[in-house]
Amino acid sequence: MPDYTYVIDGLHGRRIVLGVSGGIAAYKAAELTRAIGRLGADVHVVLTEAGARFVTPMTFHALSGNRAWTGFQDGEMEDGMPHITLGRRTDAILVAPASANFIARLAAGFANDLLSALCLARDCPLLIAPAMNRQMWENPATRRNVERLQADGVTLLGPAVGEQACGETGPGRMLEPEALCEALLAFFTPKLLAGRKVVLTAGPTFEAIDPVRGITNSSSGKMGYALATASARAGAEVVLVSGPVALPAPAGVRRIEVTSALQMRDEVFAEMTGVDVFIAVAAVADYRPAEPAVRKVKKSGAALHLQLVPNPDILAEVAALPEAPFCVGFAAESHDLDAYAEGKRQAKRLPMLVGNLLGDGLGGDENTVVIYDEEGRHPLPRAPKTYLARRIVERIARLLPAK
Repeated sequence: MPDYTYVIDGLHGRRIVLGVSGGIAAYKAAELTRAIGRLGADVHVVLTEAGARFVTPMTFHALSGNRAWTGFQDGEMEDGMPHITLGRRTDAILVAPASANFIARLAAGFANDLLSALCLARDCPLLIAPAMNRQMWENPATRRNVERLQADGVTLLGPAVGEQACGETGPGRMLEPEALCEALLAFFTPKLLAGRKVVLTAGPTFEAIDPVRGITNSSSGKMGYALATASARAGAEVVLVSGPVALPAPAGVRRIEVTSALQMRDEVFAEMTGVDVFIAVAAVADYRPAEPAVRKVKKSGAALHLQLVPNPDILAEVAALPEAPFCVGFAAESHDLDAYAEGKRQAKRLPMLVGNLLGDGLGGDENTVVIYDEEGRHPLPRAPKTYLARRIVERIARLLPAK
């Protein structure tokens, strides 16, 4: 299979310095090192003396494939100045965990160890993921230090709220490695949709026959969720109206969970204020039972007849609004894709539609799609849905009228 990593995640070929200061959350930095490496980045770890007491440099060496640095004289570097050279070759420095002590030293401009000197001498972005007891995080001194760093252009990632090593619960917990990876991906993604509000629908709908049975389909929601993620990474305010799926809410996305087509329609129109882009990815059931049974329908030997009535066409209704947002439709067809997809686009007067054949990707992680718009037909290669989502967002940003 072709390697789409460089397009999917934006970390392929990037050099990341991971700083590890002292704190129990340092154990998460080991998994973070592996996770960033899997995204295609070249990871170099620099530990403070306290950080090296929690996780050894050898661990990070093994996980990253690069020397883990702990001091100015720790190993050889061609110019003998690791605090200068490491920063000059780096796309970003991420300190995770960033302890209260390290944040204080950073805010004061100290350079009394390799990691703080590296942060002071850098010419690349600096991101920090705080990790400390909730009272330390809420202390006015820590708040002042964080505000000073943010004013200096340092990007703050977290902290999260949760259970801490001391047994207390509250703010100060370091973000999980998965969340930090997502933050890095978003950081490096061009903000093509900055200042825009995007509303998407995703997943199937479930139309009740009785309290336990219903009409639905095999849509996994993966394409819609990938588009929500790509839109959020591109800087948009994203609202995802989702049918029943087994997927976590994407980072930076406000998810509204619904079941039926009528519920989906109501939530979509409740979010229409200030919307710039509406992307209708959900596989909405075309019909629903006219009168769902209040009680479970008992099995018998007789045939069961259901009266079905049409569901609303949410996309058509949004596209027909007097001041409609930029509307993107999806068409999954069993045959004659070009004819049906372009016909649907023109019938609903959509500026853009994405089409695919059912056998190419329904429910899977990959797909083969074609983008249709006023400029013609634009096929994309078979690829992971995360890659396709990014390409679709790039196309939307190109066609979107200036604000």
